[in-house]
Amino acid sequence: MARIAGVDLPKYKRGVIGLTYIFGIGNSRAKNILAAAKVDESKKVQDWTDEEINIIRETVREFKIEGELRSEIQINIKRLMDIGCYRGIRHRSGLPLRGQRTKNNSRTRKGKRKTVANKKKATK
Repeated sequence: MARIAGVDLPKYKRGVIGLTYIFGIGNSRAKNILAAAKVDESKKVQDWTDEEINIIRETVREFKIEGELRSEIQINIKRLMDIGCYRGIRHRSGLPLRGQRTKNNSRTRKGKRKTVANKKKATK
């Protein structure tokens, strides 16, 4: 099993798909990495030689991935919240940031529904 950047890559997947298990590496970046390392994209992770793994590891080291990328994202969000801009306020209140409507949808950001009880009608 290949271990790159602290992530165990699944050995029965193709190399391109296996690399996407690393946070910060998507499909196109995985293809670029394998092209730079001169490894066939369709080759499975278990078929990589130790030499190929080392070359891939060195190529991946050039990018900001995993913990370093996660911490940078968190710092950027904290900065937005500190300066009090619109996006920062939306982050703070847990609402969508990019202009989506919130009346009916956006359950992912808002969380589980909180039911509000109706007012009781006054009896005569």
